[in-house]
Amino acid sequence: MSILVQTAEETQAIAAKIARLIKPGDTILLNGDLGAGKTTFAQGFARALGITRPLKSPTFTLVREYETAQFPLYHLDVYRLGEEGGADELGLEEYFAGQGVALVEWAEFIGDQLPSDVLRIDLARVAGDSTQQQRRLTLTATGARSQTLVDALENSQWN
Repeated sequence: MSILVQTAEETQAIAAKIARLIKPGDTILLNGDLGAGKTTFAQGFARALGITRPLKSPTFTLVREYETAQFPLYHLDVYRLGEEGGADELGLEEYFAGQGVALVEWAEFIGDQLPSDVLRIDLARVAGDSTQQQRRLTLTATGARSQTLVDALENSQWN
């Protein structure tokens, strides 16, 4: 599934729609170059879950935990693990154990530690966009639960 957005606000609106569909145990991977909109997406996602404190990319701490009314949200940014390694010793699998929802930036650096059923969201700038605001979000399901999320999104109305 592919969605074209024109603004950061539209990216956050898509994130909010997804946030309203998730359940404990879901894992969402955010992939894209620096500046592609991963943190913008995560901010809209968290806001839709009722998180009012500012959501920052956890680049230097790897994981930030937020409480929602229903479950914890684990926001992971594992970019540094690509340079330093050591993911095996960090116990990251605990964040995928079913009690909360994991939102993971730069997941390619911990691919062997991820659950098999994830919703992958690739964010990319649209070539030729002079404003640098347009983004293409490509959603890919890898299992039954994540496919349920994609199906629900495809059946919803975006406007």
